[in-house]
Amino acid sequence: MKNLFIGAVFGVLTIAGYGQEKNKKISFEVNGKCAMCKERIEEAALGVKGVKYALWDIPTHQLSLIIDERKTNSMEIKTAIVGVGHDTKELKATEEAYESVHPCCKYREDNSDDGQHH
Repeated sequence: MKNLFIGAVFGVLTIAGYGQEKNKKISFEVNGKCAMCKERIEEAALGVKGVKYALWDIPTHQLSLIIDERKTNSMEIKTAIVGVGHDTKELKATEEAYESVHPCCKYREDNSDDGQHH
C-alpha cells in the first residue's frame, strides 16, 4: 500500500512539472525608444529570478527571452518591466514609473525609434 501511495504522489508531481521548460524561449513587445530604454528593459527582465537571457530590439520593440518556466513566467517579467517605466500590451507602467524615465525615453508621446541618437 505504501508503494502505491508513493507512486501516486510521484505521478502527481510529474504531471505538475510537465510542460514547464528549463530553457523556454519567449518574446513580447515592450515600448521604448533608445539604448537607454534597452538597458533599462533588459536589466529589469534579467532581475527576475529564472530569466537567463534578455535582448530588447530597438526598431521592433521585441523583447526576446530565455526563461526557466519553473521559476518565472511572462507576467512576472512584464510586472518588473512596467515597474521601471515601460509599457507592454497587457500591463501599463504607472505615471510615477513612466515619469522616472529619462526625457528622451518618453515613448507615449512619440514611440519612434531613437536608437541612432543615443
